[in-house]
Amino acid sequence: MNAMNQPAIETPCVKICVVDPETGFCIGCGRTRNEIGAWLGMSPETRRAVMAELPERVTTLTLRKSRRGGRQGRLRALGQD
Repeated sequence: MNAMNQPAIETPCVKICVVDPETGFCIGCGRTRNEIGAWLGMSPETRRAVMAELPERVTTLTLRKSRRGGRQGRLRALGQD
């Protein structure tokens, strides 16, 4: 069987691969580096179990992080918000 005949592996990857240093979660998909690295070797059941946890992880990341830059950040720094 060649690669063209293999079924596609389900993945939560959204091509935003940046790991948050505080939580260890990718800000794009919510997986850890270990989960990302092991993904292809995981069973479908294990991948589904990880994916079931991802929405809560991403929500936690979103709640913990706030943008500090851009126009709003500059205005806040100047006391003009």
